[in-house]
Amino acid sequence: MSALKFTLGIALSPLDQLPELAKTAEECGFSSIALPDSLFYMQSAAADYPYTPDGARFWGPDTPWVDPLIATATMAAVTSRLRFYTNVLKLGSRNPLLLARQVGSVANLSGNRFGFGVGIGWAPEEFEWCGVPFARRGARVDEMIEVIKLTLAGGMVEFHGEFFDFDPLQISPAPTEPVPFYIGGHTNVALRRAARVGDGWTSAMMTYDQLCTTIGKLDALRAEFGRAEEPFEIQAVCIDRFGRSGYQDLVDAGITDAIVIPWMADGIGFDGDLAAKQDSMRRFAAEHIAQPVLAR
Repeated sequence: MSALKFTLGIALSPLDQLPELAKTAEECGFSSIALPDSLFYMQSAAADYPYTPDGARFWGPDTPWVDPLIATATMAAVTSRLRFYTNVLKLGSRNPLLLARQVGSVANLSGNRFGFGVGIGWAPEEFEWCGVPFARRGARVDEMIEVIKLTLAGGMVEFHGEFFDFDPLQISPAPTEPVPFYIGGHTNVALRRAARVGDGWTSAMMTYDQLCTTIGKLDALRAEFGRAEEPFEIQAVCIDRFGRSGYQDLVDAGITDAIVIPWMADGIGFDGDLAAKQDSMRRFAAEHIAQPVLAR
């Protein structure tokens, strides 16, 4: 019987805290660290942020962000068991061959402790200002996933698609184990993508009822694609289930991995004191990780 895994969310923490947070997470028995992604803060956004009720961003121009692949390499260097995954990296504005090179490097340097959580991206500016059209972004990302998976598998490969076209090439070394792909997004199109090509699905902030509905859709879609019996991870940020009974509800619903920020429950902000955050992590681990939460 599988136990609920706990991932530490480190979004918006000061960059100099990340190595120590990673070491403490490993010490406490957290399974992974979830790494967010944002390229830049535009003064005026052309689109609403899709994961808050009013569409407002919950960070400002001076809020710290770090490239998640660089952060993974940094934190993997000071740990030995802890895993890392992007939650989620925005594919749409990037180049798939360059990303494949980076992801392969991180997978190798971390000893295969990296999972690639991917989404499209919500901000037109992140596309246009990086030289990529916002239009047809979904189809473009589908092709990007094909390209990245193909090149990470190793050997001489070529690709001739609608958006990307290249003759035989090889990126070495290939990871010695497959890099798991976790697909983000809450729309029906995103859920179909997760069911079709993902090793799991990763959420943004959702209620328990919303998560249960989404898991039901994913189960049906995976069956439609003939993948119902394959392993599939559900990584969730649940905003209304906490404590022992709340985490029991999550594992019973089929969630494999709860993404948590223990210090927020103790009233410590994103930019709070490192020692205080570590104390919160240790209290959380003693209550929830030391005694595994198992499905009933």
